[in-house]
Amino acid sequence: MSGQTAPVYRAAIIGLGFIGGGDQVSGDALGQLVSDLDGTHAEALGRSPRVALVAGSSRDTGRRDRFHSRTGARVYADWRAMLEAEKPELVSVATYAPQHAEMVIECARRGVRALFCEKPIATSPAEADAMLEACRAAGSLLAINHSRRYNPNYRRLRDLVAAGGLGDLTSAALRWGSGRLGNVGTHTMDALVLLTGQRIAGVSGTLDLSRRPDCRGPQFQDPGGWGLLRLEGGLIATVDAADYGAGPLQVVLHGTKGRAIAGGQGVTLDYWDGRREEWPEPPAGETSLDRAVQEIVAWLDGSAEFSPSDTAACNVLEAIAAFHLSHERDGRWVSLPLPEADRGREVRTG
Repeated sequence: MSGQTAPVYRAAIIGLGFIGGGDQVSGDALGQLVSDLDGTHAEALGRSPRVALVAGSSRDTGRRDRFHSRTGARVYADWRAMLEAEKPELVSVATYAPQHAEMVIECARRGVRALFCEKPIATSPAEADAMLEACRAAGSLLAINHSRRYNPNYRRLRDLVAAGGLGDLTSAALRWGSGRLGNVGTHTMDALVLLTGQRIAGVSGTLDLSRRPDCRGPQFQDPGGWGLLRLEGGLIATVDAADYGAGPLQVVLHGTKGRAIAGGQGVTLDYWDGRREEWPEPPAGETSLDRAVQEIVAWLDGSAEFSPSDTAACNVLEAIAAFHLSHERDGRWVSLPLPEADRGREVRTG
């Protein structure tokens, strides 16, 4: 675009709650703080000089009013009416997972060029398949907000692993408190796929049926659990995610030269020769969602490819569904991709 004025893309958000609109009233209902998030859709879209955040939609009057007050963007109760009136080129889908498929498919059908969808991608592999098919047919980008994909430390670790910096990988371990294989496990499993460059090929799992109440409401049932993931290269990863577990989220990679511990955003490397490296969290001022929006804009410009976050998200959703299937089968291994008969398996995540 040398010699030309860079275009500004029209953007809209469907879902103006916690991560969509940066709405702390919604966060209070979840017991979480917006300030603890690695960015919000409203913040990232609003801060980009290449994006005009023109509108947002929510069924909730209070969320609409607060969003308009914070951003000045127009608001709609009906997301379809918003699409019709605003003709956005970029849409963030920041609702709960049961609405993702319908909204993404309709946006693609209406010609929205780029979709930035919250995780998990959908509630069943069949829904995710339909989302990918609709976006492929329309030529639309489908980016999934597994935020660690846009974190520079995770990308640096991915490159270190690929270059043999840890030697040959011998095992991996995923752990986090609070259970919720769908809402939290989707992040850790996607990080594992990113860091190793290998898709998940099999699952043996046991669900934690402590029935911890879901912070998003009784209509959602998203248990934690314990199990094993087999990656396509044969690497085995353990999963420790009890409903009432405690402690920080961690993805640990063990290799013949050392191990890497990736937490929220920082990374620690322990080499077996005694060396230790600490990669601190990225400096404040730019979030993972900011970086994601930058890369979406580059894709819209036609100047860059986009990391295939949609296919990885489908693989991770299959793994979550496979956890449930394996539990029902007394922990037997469930191979991925799931057969057609199991692709409609719904996981009621928030």
